[in-house]
Amino acid sequence: MIDLNVGALTDLCRAVAPGMIERKSGAILNVASTAAFQPGPKMAVYFATKAFVLSLSEALHEELKPRGIKVSCLCPGPTRTEFGEVAGFGGNGAFDRLAMGAAEVVEAGLKGLDKNKAVVITGTFNKIGALSTRFAPRSTVRKIAGAIKY
Repeated sequence: MIDLNVGALTDLCRAVAPGMIERKSGAILNVASTAAFQPGPKMAVYFATKAFVLSLSEALHEELKPRGIKVSCLCPGPTRTEFGEVAGFGGNGAFDRLAMGAAEVVEAGLKGLDKNKAVVITGTFNKIGALSTRFAPRSTVRKIAGAIKY
């Protein structure tokens, strides 16, 4: 997971950025998750790698913007794909109720990239959840995240 979410993503950004810089145009859309906004007991490595994706993407957004390159980080919440089943929490009522369709998530990500938004969080509930972590003590955020049944 670290190799994919951190290593491969970093390598790909590093591989495409020089050509984009030379052309003074281009776009990078990285996919993190609402998990990027808090620590995730029981899924610690996943949450941590998504935090890396968010941080790297925001930094690249600022670094590459003056060079004509758009960089956005898509942070969806639960999305209807095979991910839930593979990760072992498919069929969960909360996950299923909150899940957005994949096409909706992709559309939001591409619209955000087109507008050069640094961070694109899909869905109102996800936006509230992700941004609310800024107002609570980290110790509380950890406990809440750990209590959520996926």
